[in-house]
Amino acid sequence: MFLLSLLITSGSLSAQKDYDIHINFKGCPDSNVYLARYFWDQLPLIDSCKKVKGGKIQFKGSAPLDKGVYLLVNSTKNSFYFQFIVDANQKFTINVDNANIPGTSKSPDDKLNEEFFSYVRYMTDKNKAMATFVEQTKGKSKADSAKMVLDKQTQFNAEIVKFDADFMARNKGNFVYDLMYIKNEKYATDVPKASNGRPDSIYQYYYYKNHFLDGMNFKDNRVLGIPFFAEKIKKYFEQLTVQHPDSMIKELDNVLGKCEPGSDMFNTLVGHFTYKFETNKAMSFDQYGHSNTMEKVFIHLADKYIVSGKTNGYYSDETVKKIKERVDILRNLLPGAKVSDLYMIDTLRGREVLKMGFDTAKTSGGATILYNKNIERLTPMYKKLYDVNAKYTILVFWAADCGHCQTEVPKLSDDLAKIKSKIDFKVFAVQTKEELFDSWKKFIVDKKLKDFINVFDPIHINNLKERFDIQGTPVIYLLDKDKKIIGKKLATENVVEILQKLEEIEKLNKK
Repeated sequence: MFLLSLLITSGSLSAQKDYDIHINFKGCPDSNVYLARYFWDQLPLIDSCKKVKGGKIQFKGSAPLDKGVYLLVNSTKNSFYFQFIVDANQKFTINVDNANIPGTSKSPDDKLNEEFFSYVRYMTDKNKAMATFVEQTKGKSKADSAKMVLDKQTQFNAEIVKFDADFMARNKGNFVYDLMYIKNEKYATDVPKASNGRPDSIYQYYYYKNHFLDGMNFKDNRVLGIPFFAEKIKKYFEQLTVQHPDSMIKELDNVLGKCEPGSDMFNTLVGHFTYKFETNKAMSFDQYGHSNTMEKVFIHLADKYIVSGKTNGYYSDETVKKIKERVDILRNLLPGAKVSDLYMIDTLRGREVLKMGFDTAKTSGGATILYNKNIERLTPMYKKLYDVNAKYTILVFWAADCGHCQTEVPKLSDDLAKIKSKIDFKVFAVQTKEELFDSWKKFIVDKKLKDFINVFDPIHINNLKERFDIQGTPVIYLLDKDKKIIGKKLATENVVEILQKLEEIEKLNKK
């Protein structure tokens, strides 16, 4: 009868177009309070009551509130008093006493909140009772105290398990059930024994992982308003999913496939993970020396869900255009991709090229005219990346006026000198600012960078920053003999270590 009446009530209220929430807050210490809600991992403020008198609080609006879990926030916005549910019924009253919020919270005209408050009240009372019991055991022997506490915990746990089961059975089919079901962890029972006679931990792990998302209705936007939803989703992808781009893509496609394209749930998850993996610069190597980067996940998400239009206007056309441009740059810079050739000028021919007028060219059109006019002279001057003959090419982009570069580039040179005769490599060092020609030459001499192939692009034909995603310097790529990317955006101190590791892996694989 309860479920039937709840369904009837929900159906009759589904057409509500406004909200009117009254809170009788006895002993409220504030004269103004705020209404906030959970939304993914944020707590946006939704409404305010600036004239609280005698604890009488009202939140009222002409448009319905998004469904989910809400909070009554204090005047300084740095903490909240209690949480409650907003669902189909958006006109209800809550009575509460500040002296004992969990024990006095009531909502006589909203059954969902009554159920929610009853759960909070029961768990709070159990925690208090346990704390009181522990206090009462003080003064007894350590062994007696420990046994008494353990026995009481066992008793309370059994009572909580029964209460939880009864509560869930009573609320199955409503939002309170969904809320608590998602909250509860799903652990394996009747675990088989492993070969060592102990519970099979592998079975337990896969059971936990396979049931971790149980109860999450990804087509229900209310789930976005559950306090621990974001935390659980993040845990699933950060702790229970193999940290490899292909595994991540598979799991993300599985979850996003359960969402309604263009819904708040879909757009929020796409937005969160697209940003997460676009900014994740972590790189790892497998047992064969192949590297992986999570930028592959960003490219996949952007291609499949944003550029394709499945986010249904969530991003502006201008934002989609910028995302596509970013994807097109990174797509060509994934590990294993062959970089395009570079046509550069070294320090010996640099002054000669600058005197052709490239240093004073004001527009790309002017530079093009100069290039066409001098192409026969320029062609034999080029130092090309593809002409570098080595097992490994270390491609370094740096600027002579970059303070970090001034420290890191000489350090890289010193580190590489230690393995010069042991590993076949060459350094193709590109100065990114042609206007610093003189200071660049001086720095090379002062820091004895004579083993580097030192080049720059005074002709402006290589489009370095876009083609190699140079947003700051130094930027270091590691290429194989065919100029395919082994590693990208490496830290200076890791270059030698990676080269040595690659050599070790190659020797092991030959055995």
